[in-house]
Amino acid sequence: MTRVVIDPITRIEGHLRIEAVVENGVVTDAFSSGTMVRGFEKILKGRDPRDAWAFTERACGVCTTVHALASVRTVEDALGIAVPKNAELIRNLMFCAQLVQDHVIHFYHLHALDWVDIVSALSADPEETSRLAVSISRWPKSSPGYFSDLKTRLKSFVDSGQMGIFANGYWGHPAYKLPPAVNLLAVAHYLEALAWQKELIKIHTIFGGKNPHPNYLVGGVPCSINLDEVATVNTERLNYVGALINDAITIVEQLYLPDLLAIAPFYKEWFGLGGGLQNYLVYGDLPTRGYNQPDFFKFPRGAILARNLNEVHEVNGRDAEEIKEYIAHSWYKYPEGDAYGLHPWKGETDFNFTGPKPPFQQLNVEGKYSWIKTPRWKEHPMEVGPLARLLVAYAKGSSEVKEVLTEALQKLDAPITAVFSTLGRTAARGLETRLVVHWMKEFYDELIANVKQGEMRTFTREKWEPDTWPATAEGVGMTEAPRGALAHWIRIHDGKVDNYQLVVPSTWNASPRDAKGQRSSYEASLIGTPVANVEQPVEILRTVHSFDPCIACAVHLYDPSGKHIHDVHVH
Repeated sequence: MTRVVIDPITRIEGHLRIEAVVENGVVTDAFSSGTMVRGFEKILKGRDPRDAWAFTERACGVCTTVHALASVRTVEDALGIAVPKNAELIRNLMFCAQLVQDHVIHFYHLHALDWVDIVSALSADPEETSRLAVSISRWPKSSPGYFSDLKTRLKSFVDSGQMGIFANGYWGHPAYKLPPAVNLLAVAHYLEALAWQKELIKIHTIFGGKNPHPNYLVGGVPCSINLDEVATVNTERLNYVGALINDAITIVEQLYLPDLLAIAPFYKEWFGLGGGLQNYLVYGDLPTRGYNQPDFFKFPRGAILARNLNEVHEVNGRDAEEIKEYIAHSWYKYPEGDAYGLHPWKGETDFNFTGPKPPFQQLNVEGKYSWIKTPRWKEHPMEVGPLARLLVAYAKGSSEVKEVLTEALQKLDAPITAVFSTLGRTAARGLETRLVVHWMKEFYDELIANVKQGEMRTFTREKWEPDTWPATAEGVGMTEAPRGALAHWIRIHDGKVDNYQLVVPSTWNASPRDAKGQRSSYEASLIGTPVANVEQPVEILRTVHSFDPCIACAVHLYDPSGKHIHDVHVH
């Protein structure tokens, strides 16, 4: 038996530790640990609830806009504020811009290196790569000369010994199966996507003033529309948004989806690995008739248990018996004790760190071993994220989702059950991006139609002033971050934040076991994973990275001397 430790395992944000027990080349047990403190709940207490979005948005430098969206919604829910239609459309556009950018970045820059051997690309034939590229896509940069130049650049990069972002890879590992031509194609598009990703997010700057932390506003959005005014969202800026959306459609349809479908057939065994939990939770988003009508969301709300696609359960964030957070294996304490679960409105964030000082040699997995709490929906562990969204929409009869999923499965010659896997999770993210980038165009067209009809409102002052509020109010703001179900809960008393709790996607997926011993998503998904070389556990990376892990919704953890902990090792 070997205990493999990967710390950090994330490529985007480094506070997730995975310990896996490997016996006879297969993972038999796994433990997921968040190695930093969540403290925003304490920071927000006593503040003006209308300012909460500005604090919670900074819980992460990636999922910024969705934290702000959840925050303004939780205040609006508590106070009964309905935003104008234009504000809803602009929020949808900002949501879509982040999701599309995030998913493309995940595929090429955070997850591709689990499947693509960079060094193998050096032996590729540029003409063969060109033929492959032309056969799968209309992307213009596909000539033999283009790939030959890229190969020369890559060779000089490798020969220099300065691998930079490609350093520390497990190049040459037997788990890599792509031919050199496919590897070279993937490297080329890695660089193309890297250049493009900074463009789409300009939509946040146009509507929110800046990025990565765009401005939000309780009651609407912080921008005004005047087609002839230089300092507002005018005709020029609206046209620019339309052009950015069209460019995004091209990237998704001519790079992302073709590459995904080209790479997947070489790893079909991963359609049978990494399935993990059989329960899926979605809060839903992208309203078409207002936030209070989730039946008309593009991403429908619901829960699936035991992979039963014939039944979708209703989800209610206000029901105190549905969502609870547990701390049996988390470094927190509740007044009632570790066995109790608390609904977020009654949530406590009281630190109780009594474990070994970091860096940890080995987690005490029999006791508390994570800074992440353990949420449960009706006592069930739930997977959240793109696969959950795709499955709930499919089960609820979405014709758009059924069409793209059926088409992809036919191309891959795979059954519907193949999606319950590591590769299925990765494919679901790509298919979702294809849907969202076109929904984005729909929202844009609707916004333009409203403006042409003279509807310019983006904000309502109704119930905005504290003297109109009740003495006590409670609200929940639900959304879907790229990584899954995200919600904020607030309790307002005498015009100030009395309690505030965030339950983020990685709280659901990356949390430790509960008191009953039930694993959460990461831990469950690793059981049965083959590991060819415990010193280079690329197979473990594949499954965990398929969730797009990010543990940034917290303050960082430091050792007593103030040193930032970033211990990376495998033993």
